[in-house]
Amino acid sequence: MKILITGGAGFIGSHLAEELLQQGHEVFVIDDLSTGSIENIIHIKGNPCFHYTIDSITNLQVLAELVDRCEVIFHLAAAVGVKLIVESPVNTIETNIYGTEVVLQLANKKKKKVLITSTSEVYGKSENVPFGEDDDMILGPTTKGRWSYACSKAIDEFLAIAYYREKGLPVVITRIFNTVGPRQTGRYGMVIPNFVQQALAGQPITIYGDGKQSRCFTFVKDVTSALIGLSEHPAAVGEVFNIGNDREITIEQLALLVKEQTKSSSPIITIPYDEAYQEGFEDMRRRVPDISKAHNLIGFKPTMSIEDIIDSVISYYKQ
Repeated sequence: MKILITGGAGFIGSHLAEELLQQGHEVFVIDDLSTGSIENIIHIKGNPCFHYTIDSITNLQVLAELVDRCEVIFHLAAAVGVKLIVESPVNTIETNIYGTEVVLQLANKKKKKVLITSTSEVYGKSENVPFGEDDDMILGPTTKGRWSYACSKAIDEFLAIAYYREKGLPVVITRIFNTVGPRQTGRYGMVIPNFVQQALAGQPITIYGDGKQSRCFTFVKDVTSALIGLSEHPAAVGEVFNIGNDREITIEQLALLVKEQTKSSSPIITIPYDEAYQEGFEDMRRRVPDISKAHNLIGFKPTMSIEDIIDSVISYYKQ
C-alpha cells in the first residue's frame, strides 16, 4: 500500500515509517521539522519506497497531492511535550486543531482511511485509574495553559468522530500513553531521555514536582505495531483505543532505576513545578491505561519491560 505519515520525521513517526517499509509498503512522509529531525529518517532516505517532503501540513496544495497518492494516512503531526506546550500555547492549539482539520477535510474528499494519534492527556486530572476509553475527561481551568494541549487533542477526537458519523470517513483514534525508545529527545520535557543524559553526564538527575506522580512507559516499537494493527482491522473504524503499558512506576522510582542502570553517581534532586514550568502549573498524579480494548481486538500487549526500555535509551545515547 501507499501510506502517508504526517509528522513522519518525529520520534514515533520515524519508527512507524521503518516498520511500514519493512512490511513492504511505500511510505510518504511530510514534516516541517519543528519538533522532528532529518536525523530520524536519514538511515531510510535511500530506500526507493520512501519519500519525504519538508513542509507544513497547512500547505494545502502539497498535502492534498500526498493525500491523493496514498490509501491510508497516519496523522502524527502535532505540538508535543509539556515544555513546548507551556512555552508556545498558541502554536500548540493552532497546530493541533487546524492541522487535524485539514487532514480530515482532504481525506474525506476521497474517503481515505485516517488514523488519528491522540493522547493520554485527554483524561486530564481524572483519578479513576486505569483509564478506559469511555471515561469522563476532567480538565483544569482555561487559565492553566497546561490543559490547552489536552483540550486541543480532545477537539481533534470530536472532529474525527464527527467526520466518521456524519460523512462516513473511515477513522481510527488512538490515545497514546508515554512512549519511549531510541531517537527520542529530551528537548521538550520527555523524562527518560532527560534522566539518561543527565546520569551519563554525571549531572544531577532532576525530578520536576515531588516525584510521587506515576506514569506507564511503552516501548516505541510496541506502539507502532499497535498503530499498524488498528489501521488494518475493519472493526477499529470509528473507535477509540488506548495504546500504552499498564505497569505503573513513580518518577522517583524511575530516577533511581536510571541511576542504577547507568551506574551513575549523579545525585537526584527535585525542582518544584512552579520553577520548572510556570507558577500554578498543574499535573496529573497517575496515568494508567486500560488496554483491554486493543488487546481484545488485535492482541495488543506490551513486550518490553521498563528496565529494557531504559537500557535501549542508554545504548542509544552512548552511541
